[in-house]
Amino acid sequence: MSKLRLVFVVSNSTAITSETLGHSLMAQFPNQDFKWTTFPYVDSREKVDNALEQIMEMSADEEGQPIVFSTLADPGVRAHLIKADVLVFDPFEAFINPISDALGVKPSSKPGLSHRISNQRAYESRIEAVNYTLIHDDGAAIRHIEQAELIILGVSRTAKTPTSIYLAMHYSIRCANYPLTPDDMEGELLPRFLKPHRDKLVGLTTSARRLSQIRQERRPDSKYANLQQCKFELQMAENIYIQERIPFVDTESRSIEEISATIIQKMQIERK
Repeated sequence: MSKLRLVFVVSNSTAITSETLGHSLMAQFPNQDFKWTTFPYVDSREKVDNALEQIMEMSADEEGQPIVFSTLADPGVRAHLIKADVLVFDPFEAFINPISDALGVKPSSKPGLSHRISNQRAYESRIEAVNYTLIHDDGAAIRHIEQAELIILGVSRTAKTPTSIYLAMHYSIRCANYPLTPDDMEGELLPRFLKPHRDKLVGLTTSARRLSQIRQERRPDSKYANLQQCKFELQMAENIYIQERIPFVDTESRSIEEISATIIQKMQIERK
């Protein structure tokens, strides 16, 4: 068992960018365990000093320099962090100057620009997509289903809801999702109201073992979680997908990000 390593994120804004970068890179070391600590809105030398004080205190028993992922737009604040006795990985330091040279334009060095509302229409489109998706979650509302850009099908607990919300939040896609229940699947027929929207339909599936495991956490020792019941429902759903020529994605061992990217590719949806 490898020793737990502490990793720190220091950002002058929300820390979303640096956290995403850090987690993506550290995912390449699956046998190493990490504990993450984030310091958002570090936008002055004083705040850098405060963050560094905590980092050094928490890392007192660590071997080697503390690992820090950072996105500090202000060159002065960034330089102050880099001078400290920590190992800093900073995309601004690595890429901003080469990009500036290529464009022939100086960077603004203003914090938080990547998360500000630069395009009001795009922002409003995202909010509308999220609202639509929440209203049309899990078959709660089939009214205005024609306004959906994508309709996700699947039996219970195949990640329909988190995938729908992710697609709405990150890609501004108005996404409805509809659960395929044993009653719906009698005769292996697609619900009638969905037939006019076949070109918007995509299915989700998984393994019966994984589905049973997930359902056991929700309703232990129930028919709902029974392995044979899970096999039956998944087979019925996949029969509908194949019969109706609905593309489908196996969600087992896939993250929500991977599921969403696969759906976008299969459905040839333009990324917004």
